[in-house]
Amino acid sequence: MTQATIRPLSGRTRANWIRLRTMILLRWVAITGQLIAITVAQVLYNLELELGLCFMAVGASVIANLVASFIFPENKRLSELENLSMISFDLVQIAFLLFLTGGLNNPFALLLLGPITISATALSLRSTIVLCSTGIVLVSILALVHLPLVTSAGRVLHMPEIFVFGQWTALVIAIVFTSAYSRRVTSEVHSMGDALAATQMALSREQKLTDLGGVVAAAAHELGTPLATIKLASAELLNDLRDHPDMADMAEDAALIRDQADRCRDILRDMGRAGKDDLHLRHAPLEAVIEESAEPHMDRGKAVLLQQAPGQENRKSQPVIPRKPEIIHGLRNLIQNAVDFAQTTVWVESSWSENNISIRIMDDGDGFPSHILGRIGDPFMRERTTAQTDRSRPAYEGMGLGLFIAKTLLERSGAQLRFANGYEGLHDTPAGGAVVEVIWPREKLASDIETTPQGMGQNRHITA
Repeated sequence: MTQATIRPLSGRTRANWIRLRTMILLRWVAITGQLIAITVAQVLYNLELELGLCFMAVGASVIANLVASFIFPENKRLSELENLSMISFDLVQIAFLLFLTGGLNNPFALLLLGPITISATALSLRSTIVLCSTGIVLVSILALVHLPLVTSAGRVLHMPEIFVFGQWTALVIAIVFTSAYSRRVTSEVHSMGDALAATQMALSREQKLTDLGGVVAAAAHELGTPLATIKLASAELLNDLRDHPDMADMAEDAALIRDQADRCRDILRDMGRAGKDDLHLRHAPLEAVIEESAEPHMDRGKAVLLQQAPGQENRKSQPVIPRKPEIIHGLRNLIQNAVDFAQTTVWVESSWSENNISIRIMDDGDGFPSHILGRIGDPFMRERTTAQTDRSRPAYEGMGLGLFIAKTLLERSGAQLRFANGYEGLHDTPAGGAVVEVIWPREKLASDIETTPQGMGQNRHITA
């Protein structure tokens, strides 16, 4: 799976994940609370309520729950429409109870926010808008039309009209604000979860490639000896058969065996060259890791220049760092992004000191849009138009997922990332081009192998 195929899941998709059992349990809790409130109001506060209608409203919820429990399995996943229908029913049922018990004079009017908040966190935007509009209409009706709250002594309990208006205003604002707030936070959490899952997939793929390279190198190393034996035996057999003209066919077979052994040796040498680094070098010089990260993007029509910062051209002094998949994949994503948006050239500059190891990736493109500099690294940003995306990087959709994956992987290795444009606090960078600086504290990245190199030990046979 490539980054271009990863999408954040929509609210409609997530709504189909809600179980009927969850909605039934929530409704039983609401039913219990409603029965307690009606009983307390009748017994302790001597309120004259329309008990028949009140219990009829509660009974409708009870019947709906029982029907749902007996007809459908508990693990049934509700569709978007089914979820919307259940929440709408609960909203109307609460509004009807409030109509019977004083309307907005009833302090429990704020319970109307419950179903609407649930819709904002669980349903799609369209369903949330429908429920918010329904809630505002019901609140407005309750402000004007309702049965009064009357005590057993005949006293009518009601608030001043200005307080009722304030209650109506507060509820309308709360419906809009809590819905927007809940939906925004929930969407952020869902997007982050999707992006982290994509990051884990990328890291897992990189780890599999690393492990595969090691297996290939090990196979090439282990098969070298038996192939050499086959070649030696076939060569000796061929020399003996050449002295017997009547065995020309057998000599040709021996020559074929020798040639195929040479071919297998060449194949294994190439395979071992591709995988030996991952098997035999768990650490590598900084420059080698950068070259490996940039290699897939060296021939994409843009010049990718790998260089060291002025004053650090001595390669012998460069640090040796772990060849972790997250480091290589993270740097590769950053270089890919630079190549995608560069005009002609990308610079990858490395530097180090006693305390830090730094890599700067710069390009001569248009740079990052200034209004999203503070948000770079967030997943699923959609700041570019489709036309801009198609023109700049036809294989991607510009959702910010690649930069998020790179940032997350590199931060896992202990790095800090800084995004800027040319001449924005960093010297000697191309004017206007994007600049990404990756900085590791040296103690988090540099290995003890720099000062105390050790042998890798005796070769071991691969066992099943």
